[in-house]
Amino acid sequence: MATSSIFANFNITDNKTAEAFVAALEASEKDVKRRPTSPVNPPMTDPEAIRKFFAQRKK
Repeated sequence: MATSSIFANFNITDNKTAEAFVAALEASEKDVKRRPTSPVNPPMTDPEAIRKFFAQRKK
C-alpha cells in the first residue's frame, strides 16, 4: 500500500492553488471507495447501561 504520498510536504502560495486543493479534498470526500460492511454502534457511555451489559455476560 502506498503511504508515502500522505507524508508529502507542499506549499500553497496563491488562491488558485488553495482553491484547487480544497476542490480536490471535497471531491475525494464525495467519491468514497470503501463502504462499511456493518453498522457501527456508538460507544456506551451510560453507566447503568454498561452495568446491565456486563451483568448479561455473567449469565
